[in-house]
Amino acid sequence: MAESAHAENQEIQRSTHSNRWLSANPDKAWAERFFLIYSPIWMISMAAMMLTGWDKSWGDTALLLHGASIALPLFIIPLFTAPLAGVLNSYWFKANLYIFIFGFFGNYVGSEYFFDVLGMVYNYPNASTSLDATLVGNSNQPVPVIMYFYTHAYFMTYHTTAIILLRRIMNSGIPMIGLLFMPLTFATGYCWAWVETKAMANPLMTTSFYYKNMEAMLAYGSIIYATYFIGSFPIFYFIDEKPTARWDNVKVIAAGLSASMIVFYLLEICANLIGSI
Repeated sequence: MAESAHAENQEIQRSTHSNRWLSANPDKAWAERFFLIYSPIWMISMAAMMLTGWDKSWGDTALLLHGASIALPLFIIPLFTAPLAGVLNSYWFKANLYIFIFGFFGNYVGSEYFFDVLGMVYNYPNASTSLDATLVGNSNQPVPVIMYFYTHAYFMTYHTTAIILLRRIMNSGIPMIGLLFMPLTFATGYCWAWVETKAMANPLMTTSFYYKNMEAMLAYGSIIYATYFIGSFPIFYFIDEKPTARWDNVKVIAAGLSASMIVFYLLEICANLIGSI
């Protein structure tokens, strides 16, 4: 009788475990829901800007305000609506902290590889406020500060959807599924890299943002872009994943810097092996 009850309990636990999309940590699960809900909102705002041509007609201040309106809700809304767990100890804060660090690297340093290796072009003469590396890269293209805001929203969506998908697969109960973690991470990263590239290759953006060789970028460049996510998704996945092993913010900062350095090396390897596309 006891053995039967124990077996039934194990079966229930396996079923619950295998059907899990969101984190078992309630605080993290709340944040994941919020990030998912907010994703179509920032997408609609970005689409409205492109459809109306505001990205070409607005001045620098208006563009910066729009960028802030995209990124800041990821901080401000949870500050007033998240379950009370202490701001600095909350997953939503740690996720934002990590993405801020990683996104800053991606714009400040990583953009130079996109300019020189992938043939990316920014053409925002009305966005006069810029910030980018001085000694990395050969391109004289500036990186508008608005990109730092937009990247924060993009990367939050990419990372959240990726870890939800990876968690569901890892918890599927398939034998030796753990061996597929990195291949699945690459596949997920490549999908997001390709989708973003394809989405940006539209007539509304041809004068503001484009790649010199879009076909090569979609076919091969997306693999290089996916190095961002190969270096970051596996680290981001484990932040507060276990309710009993929560990360402090020093560890989150170290994680964001570590992911950035991993991607830096991966981009260097790609630049040396492939050159420009």
